[in-house]
Formats: sequence, structure tokens, C-alpha cells
Amino acid sequence: MIGKLKGTVDEIGEDYVLVDVHGVCYLAFCSARTLSRLNVGEAVVLHIETYVREDQLKLFGFTTPLEREWFRLLQVVQGIGSKVALAVLSTLTPSELANAIALQDKTAISRAPGVGPKVAIRILTELKNKAPAFAGEAANMGLKQEIGEGVASAPVADAVSALTNLGYSRDQAANAVAAALRNGGEGADSAKLIRLGLKELSR
Repeated sequence: MIGKLKGTVDEIGEDYVLVDVHGVCYLAFCSARTLSRLNVGEAVVLHIETYVREDQLKLFGFTTPLEREWFRLLQVVQGIGSKVALAVLSTLTPSELANAIALQDKTAISRAPGVGPKVAIRILTELKNKAPAFAGEAANMGLKQEIGEGVASAPVADAVSALTNLGYSRDQAANAVAAALRNGGEGADSAKLIRLGLKELSR
């Protein structure tokens, strides 16, 4: 079982990369986002997911272990295979994906090629309670980025502002509001998010 490849980029295709490891070239399928970071002739480290079937062996490569974990997790969803999982990761970063699940954002998931509204809802529904602990941190990162860029929803921005006015740091406030959203605050107004956020901060 191959877990990681360290070598030199030999060739970049539409959906794959050839990695030269001491004269042996391995073909790994990658998301468009991963491929965009690679250049022929440069050193590369890919975290690998190995698929072994009766008639084939496939390698899927990722620049971070977190991206690989999301690739695995997406395929837990009924009807989602490696192709759709890569399409989702080509469209959304792990933090954006975690944030979309935390916020139940169907529109964000539907931006991925091959993912219609029904599939997006299935992803959101089935992963809402299955996303592992790392998803929480990724969601926090995504939410904090939205807050920093001024594109977070009004209730979220108001809740974070209120918590910071109470003396909490912006980081603590963003983490608390992200947790509040994951724990049943979808569609909540700022008052509910503040209440849930304070509950998180008091733990």
C-alpha cells in the first residue's frame, strides 16, 4: 500500500500527474486544485490514497493529509465515487467544504461539476454528523476567513462582534460561533448564535 510519494513531477495531465521516484514513474489522479500547484521538473510530495480492485490499481494524490481525509469522507455518501469527490475538492478547499457543511450551504456544494442540488443535499445531510473532528477546525478557518473578508452573513458577523465586545478575542469569538452553527444554529439569528456561542465559551 502506497501512503506517500516523494519525487519529481514528470508530466501533468488533465486529471493526473506522473511522479518520478528514482526512475520509476507513478501515475496519481488529482483534483484540479492540486494539479494547479504543480510544475514539471519540480520536487513534489503527495499524500496517496490507493485503490485496489480486481482489474486495476489506482493512486489518488493530495498535497495535504486533510484533503485526502475529505476525499475518503465524501465517498461515504451514497452515490459519491472518486470522480465526484475529486470534482468537489477541485471546486472547494477543505476549509470551504467544511464551512459549507457546517452552514448547510447547498449552493456552495452545487458549484462542483457533476453535483446537482439533490446530490449536494445528500452530501450535506449525510456528512453533517459524520464529519470528523478535523472538519470543525477547517470550518473555523473558513468562517474566520469570511469574517476577515467581510463576506460572512449578517447574523454571524453580528454574533462575532457581540462576543468580542464582551471581551473575547476575535479568534475565540469566531471559533465559538462556528461551533454554534454546527450544533444546531443553521438559520439562527444573531441572538441565538450569541447565546450558543457563550455556551461554547463557558465550557
